[in-house]
Amino acid sequence: MGGVYSSEKMADVFAYESSELDWCEDNYRYSEHVVEYFNTVSSFFFFIVAPIMLYLLHPYAKERSLAIHMVWIMMIFVGLFSAYFHMTLSFVGQMLDELSILWVLAVGYATWFPRKLFPSFIKDRSTFSRLVLLITVITSVSSFVKPTANAYALNCFGLHLLYTLAVEMRRCTDRKALRLAKLSVALWVLAISCWISDRLCCSFWQRLNFCYLHGIWHILIVMAVAYGSTLIAYLDASNEIPYSLPGLEYWPCDKWAVGFPHIVLSSSPKTQKRC
Repeated sequence: MGGVYSSEKMADVFAYESSELDWCEDNYRYSEHVVEYFNTVSSFFFFIVAPIMLYLLHPYAKERSLAIHMVWIMMIFVGLFSAYFHMTLSFVGQMLDELSILWVLAVGYATWFPRKLFPSFIKDRSTFSRLVLLITVITSVSSFVKPTANAYALNCFGLHLLYTLAVEMRRCTDRKALRLAKLSVALWVLAISCWISDRLCCSFWQRLNFCYLHGIWHILIVMAVAYGSTLIAYLDASNEIPYSLPGLEYWPCDKWAVGFPHIVLSSSPKTQKRC
């Protein structure tokens, strides 16, 4: 009997609508197999942006550390698990969606957190990365017992990273970097506004027959990550590989008001020496 009960309980967490979360979009409106159609489809925007950013940031990652690619590789998983979650609204889908975001933050935190701000008992980045990995693994396991553990870890990583970025930007005088910071903040504010409005003002948007703000959040947040992570990477390059003379440009055209930001290395003695 215990085995049957365990199997049923396991099946329940994979079941459609087993999550306590339900976004404003009407369920099963366009497909009987997809709970939230637009939220699911908009998650695939991650699959468009992530490969572009992997390609654009490769010269910087090659010079600095190929581990940096893990940020955008993990973002692909965020898109995959987000699509699965909104397609099913299952408890497992929710956990995978939230934990993938945690791992993106953890990878970025371990890779880009300034060495000069490491705790005194940590002497190198590998030790710092292992500590972050240990905390992330413990949080991930704990989340299946107490899901709120993930929320605490997300807030800790995210807020501390934002605070560190704000401190670093105070010393920045590069006009392109300052512009990128303003665009990043604007995208974050728009994205969070859509997320909050979808959660708190659902009845208002339902009256207007416009229940797609969470899907718009997906699009805005992946662009905000593209802008914000490139800004962090630029500051990191300026500190860690200053000999490469890092600069900022936008693809496909640097003169456009919007585009995909990336780092250009004007000089690379390290690479030249290897060749």
